[in-house]
Amino acid sequence: MLRNNGVTDRIWSVTQVTNYLKELLETDPNLSPVMLKGEISNFHHHSSGHMYFTIKDEKTQLSAVMFKGYNQSLDFIPEDGMSVIAEGKISIYPARGQYQIYVHRMQPDGIGSLHLAYEQLKERLEKEGLFRAELKQAIPKIPAKVGVVTSPTGAAIRDIISVIKRRFSNVSLLIAPSQVQGVGAEETLVRGLELLNQSDVDVIIIGRGGGSIEDLWAFNKEKLARAIFNSRIPIISAVGHETDFTIADFVADLRAPTPSAAAELVVSNREEIVKYLARLYNNLNSAMDNRINRLNDRLLSLKERRALRLPEEKITEYMQQVDELSMKLEKEICDNLTKKQEELERVVGQLNSLSPLSTFARGYSLARKLDSKEEIKSIAQLEEGEMIEVILKDGALDCKVESVTGEK
Repeated sequence: MLRNNGVTDRIWSVTQVTNYLKELLETDPNLSPVMLKGEISNFHHHSSGHMYFTIKDEKTQLSAVMFKGYNQSLDFIPEDGMSVIAEGKISIYPARGQYQIYVHRMQPDGIGSLHLAYEQLKERLEKEGLFRAELKQAIPKIPAKVGVVTSPTGAAIRDIISVIKRRFSNVSLLIAPSQVQGVGAEETLVRGLELLNQSDVDVIIIGRGGGSIEDLWAFNKEKLARAIFNSRIPIISAVGHETDFTIADFVADLRAPTPSAAAELVVSNREEIVKYLARLYNNLNSAMDNRINRLNDRLLSLKERRALRLPEEKITEYMQQVDELSMKLEKEICDNLTKKQEELERVVGQLNSLSPLSTFARGYSLARKLDSKEEIKSIAQLEEGEMIEVILKDGALDCKVESVTGEK
């Protein structure tokens, strides 16, 4: 196409324009990444796992998508009307030529939304069993080394150090410095727990001083909750003031209302321990004295018994009893053998009387066909020339039938 001045204009396709604008948006440092604050509407969680919604304010709205790989790390379930802060990049969806934000991270914004996300996560973790009392580990009575996950510059660590030094200065402290609020706080808290789980500490305190729900929000995150639950070392949570309850408090093995209270729970007072050990020592001595006295009394009683005063007499008495029992047993065995022999002879006699051999002994014989062993009871069973077997008392005869003659 020619302009009036004769200069040729470039003709763009829709795709070229769209891709050009897409590249402009994606390379603009002000828009990638970008953080938006607004209200969710038209929320749809697709069966593919991706989330599609609109972020709006009083004057305008912007389409948004949060793919499955990103939304799986959310600690809450987005809903229409929820205020959020979304982080991502602005780009164009070429198929519709529509610009939108591709959300990578998102968190509730405002007291109402934070409380809703808190209750959603609390309910879900409770159903999974992360709060079950029977799964909580016991806190050691006298730990040698205590681990602490908190800010190295906050009031919480100063309070913990002060209390432990005052109550039991022999206890060692191992501090894992962490960020306790703001972006990245959850990751540093989790990393602190992981490091202490690789050490030789006996118990871990995790916490911070008081603050608003936004300030304490890192302790309401799912990754931290699971890290506390999976810790091999018992954990005491000490987040905020006495009235502050976080998800970390429910998952921890023990909750302390404040960091100072956590230090008092984990470390006993040295003077109290010394007094307790003294009481145990006295009780042990008293128990041992009573035990020794009872055993002495029993020994004296045994010494007075006739069996211990005349042991040889008792032994010979037992030997005589053994001899008597032995002779009695021998007689009973002989009597039983004689009785069984008589019973055997009687049974043998009965068997002999019933045996066909006894019949043969009286002069009788048994005839049967040689080939089929069929007993011969009548001459009708035989023919001339047939071979038969005749059984006598002392052997058998093989015979040939010369003739068959019936009774006359």
